[in-house]
Amino acid sequence: MQQNITIADAQQMVDSWIRNYGVRYFSELTNMAVLTEEVGELARVMSRKYGDQSFKEGENRNPADEMADILWVLLCLANQTGVDLTQAFIDNIRKKTSRDRNRHVCNPKLRP
Repeated sequence: MQQNITIADAQQMVDSWIRNYGVRYFSELTNMAVLTEEVGELARVMSRKYGDQSFKEGENRNPADEMADILWVLLCLANQTGVDLTQAFIDNIRKKTSRDRNRHVCNPKLRP
């Protein structure tokens, strides 16, 4: 499998996997619930790895795995709803740059 992929490649890879192995996409609402569940699993790992909680025996300690699960479900939702995530991301960066160009650099709370 190639190491450097675009967002569009990732969307296509997920779609191909679903069509070849997954039978069909879960409904959009189910995938939204699954996305929420996966974010919670990442939160658990982060709170134990970087926060004050400790890991339980046998608990997943890998935030990368949980982040990949989140990305997978997000890519599914994008495919299901016709969202081109590459364009959406570009548009989002433009929006943030226009809206927040000076917001963070002028925030004294973020200064060392």
